[in-house]
Amino acid sequence: MNFDFSDEQKQMRDEARKFLSEQCPPKAVRTVLDGKAAYDKALWKGLAEMGFLGVAIPEQFGGAGAGHLELCVIAEEMGRALAPVPFSSTVYLAAEALMLAGSDAQKQTWLPKIAAGEAIGTLALFEGKGNPSPKAIKLAASGGTLNGTKKPVPDGAIADFAVVAARTGSTGRDADISLFLVDLKGGGVEVKELTSIDLTRGQAEITFTNAKAEPLGATGEGWGIITQVLDRAAVLLAFEQVGGADRALEMGRDYALDRIAFGRPIGSFQAVKHILADMYVSATLARSNCYYGAWALSTNAAELPEAAAAARISATQAFQHCAKNNIQVHGGMGFTWEFDCHMYYRRANATALGLGSLSYWEDALIDRMRKKNAA
Repeated sequence: MNFDFSDEQKQMRDEARKFLSEQCPPKAVRTVLDGKAAYDKALWKGLAEMGFLGVAIPEQFGGAGAGHLELCVIAEEMGRALAPVPFSSTVYLAAEALMLAGSDAQKQTWLPKIAAGEAIGTLALFEGKGNPSPKAIKLAASGGTLNGTKKPVPDGAIADFAVVAARTGSTGRDADISLFLVDLKGGGVEVKELTSIDLTRGQAEITFTNAKAEPLGATGEGWGIITQVLDRAAVLLAFEQVGGADRALEMGRDYALDRIAFGRPIGSFQAVKHILADMYVSATLARSNCYYGAWALSTNAAELPEAAAAARISATQAFQHCAKNNIQVHGGMGFTWEFDCHMYYRRANATALGLGSLSYWEDALIDRMRKKNAA
């Protein structure tokens, strides 16, 4: 496969990078990291005005209707800038679930608001420790209401609505899981903010007590929809991770060229060269897998499940590797609060768990490849 983004898509990437460099400097990220704001509201509004929030949302629902390739290049720049906004929870998870399973009425209600920056959404899937699994879902749906607790819910403390995975049967099969739309500002919803390693990516515990819920998709089809949403989100989040890995590599390279020791730039020392070279190889391998994932996502190819897992695995490894070694290249200064290295390290570890652990995606890739070979 020979895949690359078009000139127009690369131009969109350049525009996104320029916008984010101006509107999302490290100082803005630190404002949220320091707890002075839940997220950057001005940046969120700006992203909506630029059309970035609705780039993959169809035009009839208030979006730009461009597609997932355009969303991939924007995601990469969001990762480079460590944008402290609920972009992934709203765009990769909530919006994708709505586009996959929502009725026209549900799409008309929420998608235009997402594109305009007027609504923040999320996916309430996890119920404590562990990886995505239908057996792990205990929250129950009955009579149009939900009862139970979800945690951690990405950006749950600031979200306006959630797509909630709930149990509607007791057979122990995937068909027991259904999806529901819940207005988080309505009654029967209690939200508790959780502490996480990266405060620019908020997490929350949400308790539902007879909370009114609207079915999203057909009863019993929830797990199939969740699987599709996770695959799509894996590709998009992988581009964020590659963007972060590339920026960490650039930071380490620039410091190695500027920092003088024993009368020479430390980048001239073999040990530092090897660290930077390994970072480059890791990031480049991840980018290759991400491009495969972007192609599969944009064409809805049969290979999407494998491509998504491969992108997720390699991008997670690359971001963690580059963020960690960026600190090492910076030496003792890399461990200080004043330097920006720790912000990328925080984000690398936060994104490593957001859609399930690395081992979950490794097992998923092996399982999907076995099934493909057996077919």
